[in-house]
Amino acid sequence: MGNRGMEELIPLVNRLQEALSGVGQSCSLHLPQIAVVGGQSAGKSSVLESFVGRDFLPRGSGIVTRRPLILQLLSADTEYGEFLHCKEKNFTDFDEIRQEIEAETCRVTGSNKGISPIPISLRIYSPHVLNLTLVDLPGITKLPVGDQPADIEYQIRDMIMQYICKENCLILAVTPANTDLANSDALKLAKDVDPQGQRTIGVITKLDLMDKGTDAREILENRLLPLRRGYIGVVNRSQKDIDGKKYIKAALLAEEKFFLSHPAYRHMAASMGTPYLQKILNQQLTNHIRDTLPAFRSRLQNQLLAVNKEAEEYKQYNPDDPASRTKTLLQSVQRLAVDFEKLIEGSGDKIDTINLSGGAKINRIFHERFPYELVKIESDEGKLRQEITYAIRNIHGVRTGLFTPDMAFEVIVKKQITNLKGPCIQFVDLVSQELFTTVYQCVNKLSSFPKLQDETEKIITTEIREQESKCRDQILLLIDIQLAYINTKHEDFIGFANAQQMYNQSNKKIAVGIAGNQGVAPLSSLIVIRKGWLIVNNIGIMKGGAKEYWFILTAQSLSWFKDDEEKEKKYMLPLDNLRLRDVEKGFMSSKFVFAIFNTQSRNVYKDYKSLELACNTQDELDSWKASLLRAGVYPEKVTGNGAVDSFIDPQLERQVETIRNLVDSYMGIIYKTIRDIMPKAIMHLMINNVKEFISSELLAQLYALGECSALMDESPEQQRHREEVLCKHTALKEALAVIGEISTSTCSTPLPPPVDSSWIQTSSPKKPMTRGHAPPAPRVPAHTGRNASPSTDGFQQLTGQFPRAPSSVPRRHPPAIPNVK
Repeated sequence: MGNRGMEELIPLVNRLQEALSGVGQSCSLHLPQIAVVGGQSAGKSSVLESFVGRDFLPRGSGIVTRRPLILQLLSADTEYGEFLHCKEKNFTDFDEIRQEIEAETCRVTGSNKGISPIPISLRIYSPHVLNLTLVDLPGITKLPVGDQPADIEYQIRDMIMQYICKENCLILAVTPANTDLANSDALKLAKDVDPQGQRTIGVITKLDLMDKGTDAREILENRLLPLRRGYIGVVNRSQKDIDGKKYIKAALLAEEKFFLSHPAYRHMAASMGTPYLQKILNQQLTNHIRDTLPAFRSRLQNQLLAVNKEAEEYKQYNPDDPASRTKTLLQSVQRLAVDFEKLIEGSGDKIDTINLSGGAKINRIFHERFPYELVKIESDEGKLRQEITYAIRNIHGVRTGLFTPDMAFEVIVKKQITNLKGPCIQFVDLVSQELFTTVYQCVNKLSSFPKLQDETEKIITTEIREQESKCRDQILLLIDIQLAYINTKHEDFIGFANAQQMYNQSNKKIAVGIAGNQGVAPLSSLIVIRKGWLIVNNIGIMKGGAKEYWFILTAQSLSWFKDDEEKEKKYMLPLDNLRLRDVEKGFMSSKFVFAIFNTQSRNVYKDYKSLELACNTQDELDSWKASLLRAGVYPEKVTGNGAVDSFIDPQLERQVETIRNLVDSYMGIIYKTIRDIMPKAIMHLMINNVKEFISSELLAQLYALGECSALMDESPEQQRHREEVLCKHTALKEALAVIGEISTSTCSTPLPPPVDSSWIQTSSPKKPMTRGHAPPAPRVPAHTGRNASPSTDGFQQLTGQFPRAPSSVPRRHPPAIPNVK
């Protein structure tokens, strides 16, 4: 084989790709493309064949390469070729590959020298090549022949530009030694896209065909017409050699003999010839790989860290060992108990910053949802007065009572206490629902063992339902205890005398100031209860429409600012005589709205009788309502209409007001007791019992099922996942080891210093003229054949529609196309 220069890198890169391809990872080294550019019959195809070491390209006079040939060399155990347009066939005979290239060219371009930008895509699999892409391009021509268009020169230039403009394309500018190098079209095109000469290598062919007495010594020594990377001379097989089936290996020996024996070249024979060209290209591939390795190694190390802990756990688990199964069962149950406790108690090293955990949601139910539900019962003022009136009248019967009946007080209080059962039962249901959600979240981590997951979920949910039922009975018992005895001797109860006095004071309507603190805000008014964004929803469109402001709620006022910097205050609303009511959600609105209004029918904000405020979620709405309750802004009190509220008898009015004050006082004690005892009861009777059950009883109940071995059967998905993790872990470690070998076994060569290449004239136009572009290459479906390599992504890109050469690249404009009659 003629590809000896790449032998050192082949084993290492192949090991790296084999290690990664087995686990679905891409090597991602993105090796450069090598484009061979030159005029017709300059020897481009012969240079290209030397990389493969096989004869497989069409030969002949004139323009032979009439479509771009994208050749991908892929390392494999066997040697064969494969075309994209006939993926189902493998070509092991390279003469058949040549015939297929000729047939495919004629199929698109015809047989009369026509050209096409549509590429032919060929893969060659061989154990002697490194994965890289070679591009054989049509030779640059001046005059059209046969079916070629009048602007053939410029169509070919456009075609070449589509490839050599890419930054990862190494340009081999091929020029025959028997032509004027200063007029080399290949060097001019390379100069257009690579003005610094960083990726251009000059290749001088046909040195053996120069006139006697002439040589290219000064050119090859880079003294006459210098390039940054210099020139490399090669001697290809002649047409006679090709017709005589001369092997490439024999041709390489003849080439070596030519340079060693020629008096003008023998002193630099070591830096001439096809093997040296391959060595230079190999060094460029090595440089590229070494430059890519740091980022590639970092990515592999991050992936290794991500799977390292999981892989270590899987290494310790043997599904066929009963002891290993038992150990995993114990660890799974212990981990479940720890996870559940962390979610409830809020401890742990992994804190969710996106969503509230189960314990945080239960806390909101304790201190926001439940108190608000109690206040809603307390706030139905009209219904309460009506019930008191009916109770007094029914107790007196046909007689006219002179005194306020205490029996009416007891009847109303017991009814109010009985009404607490509904919110308390709802309270238990809400907490149990959060417990179910938390358990599902924990049990989902057992998905590797489906039977264990199902049985664990069934056992725990059954326990929660049992504890919920017991807790519900105990809560109802607590309420029945309150109903059993009405304690009018409670130290916080006002009594009949104080209730009568409160009625008298309300009738006098005397405004009583705060003694000794007039004009001074109490300390409690300075305490901020809540801050947050709210939308003022009921501002008219003519006044700017709904806007979002930063609100601050204290014990005395509700203020809002332009933003959360709290520098520009928009308004401050005192909380005196304010009430809260719900507002129905609009049909097209996604906001949750509530309103604040004044009980004395005054304007709340400017010309508005009420202030509608909107939140984004139901949780925010509930939280703001609970905060307003703490500030003394209660839900709207419904005043009943009818004869019962229009008291004709002043004595009855006084009795109703007295009973109402007594009920308010006693129910205040009850509400305070219930708000305090309910969270404690649920925590003790349900939450703590469930935690204790999971940590101490769950494992025993799982063992009681008598199917411990079956519980630890892995799901098929888990088996595949475990094998993939272990395989990936091994592959990543091996890949990192190979990268270390590449780093230590290869070395980079610095880029040669710049040279004066002003002698190359860029293909700038002399006269501004316009013409049409060559038609773009159509897209070709991606290859899906077997043995696809991870590094073949570029293969699909190259066979798609190519981008035009950038506008910054100067190009020669064509002459006017003559009219042909």
